[in-house]
Amino acid sequence: MSVSLGGSAAIVGIGQTEFSKAAGRSETQLAGEAIVAALSDAGLTTDDVDGFVSYTIDPVEETELVRALGTPEVRWSSRVPYGGGGSQGVLLHAAAAVAGGAARVVVAYRAIKARSGSRFGRAQVSPRPTSAHSGSTASQWCSPFGVLTPASWMALNATRYMHTYGVTSADFGRAVVQLRDYAATNPNAHFYGTRITLDDHQSSRWIAEPAIRLFDCCQETDGAVALVVTTADRARDTPAPVIVAAAATAGLFEEEIASNHYRPNLEVMEGSVALAAQLFGSGIARSDIDVAMIYDAFSPILLMQLEALGFCGFGEAKDFIADGNLAPGGGLPCNTNGGLIGEGYIHGLNLTVEAVRQLRGVAVNQLDDPSTALVTASRTGVILQRPL
Repeated sequence: MSVSLGGSAAIVGIGQTEFSKAAGRSETQLAGEAIVAALSDAGLTTDDVDGFVSYTIDPVEETELVRALGTPEVRWSSRVPYGGGGSQGVLLHAAAAVAGGAARVVVAYRAIKARSGSRFGRAQVSPRPTSAHSGSTASQWCSPFGVLTPASWMALNATRYMHTYGVTSADFGRAVVQLRDYAATNPNAHFYGTRITLDDHQSSRWIAEPAIRLFDCCQETDGAVALVVTTADRARDTPAPVIVAAAATAGLFEEEIASNHYRPNLEVMEGSVALAAQLFGSGIARSDIDVAMIYDAFSPILLMQLEALGFCGFGEAKDFIADGNLAPGGGLPCNTNGGLIGEGYIHGLNLTVEAVRQLRGVAVNQLDDPSTALVTASRTGVILQRPL
């Protein structure tokens, strides 16, 4: 499903809590804090909200959230599957709701305690409880063989990718070094003030050999993020709107939520190929993208998405990165907050917040006057634009 929204919806508020390893409060409180901050940023109140969107795996019940916020009436409520891979789907739901008149002000949120609560990197037999992870019934076919963690799920695809295209761990490491450079200057980031070298990356211990080292992994994080979406007409009365120019999802036959091992070409993220066809069929070209936020739960996913989205040829992401394209002066500055690897893992939604900051001109690693941003997460994505 895709929506070329024609500028009919906009993000008008962003908010987040601190990102930590021990929040010391419930996911409901974290969500409430992020939502109140986002509404304040938009110049709105909880009385203005009539819609909520989150992920199927978010533990915060809408009824509890409405009670905590004191929201008078909810006209739209929906949840998006796929976890991090569906993170930009919340923007599609929210934008479609306001563009179609089903709601006036929709809050998209994600609250998580992935470190002090139910840790996402821990080995388990799928399916997990919904409050922890969406899981996948297909994991029953790989779990008996020791494929028990997100890193091991991804490592199967990444190992095939390495074999097919001659990619090495050092190639992944060059991307991680760039992400950590961005994180080092971001006070919100887990790795604020801590740069690494390629040697540091190569010295980090194996998590799933030969594809994923410790430094290739995102950060298990406690925190919450929220975005406020409304119509473009109403957005004109808010301080700093960002237009949702296009949004799309792409779920292919035999793709799985996590253990995505059933498509014919494991070395290609085929869902991202289909996603790109929708996003860049909306009248916006790849050459129009000034900054990209690409889901990086593990570094191999970043390289595979760069190729699948069409920013370089298949097998060429390693050279694209080595040439400096992800850096501030490169052809496609990417994950300027440090990404999920460097800043923190709020299931990808913190990448959307960073895109909004870049277009507003207030990011900590601010680029030179970006006007169009791409945010993708495997099989969901949005294109955001600064108003003319």
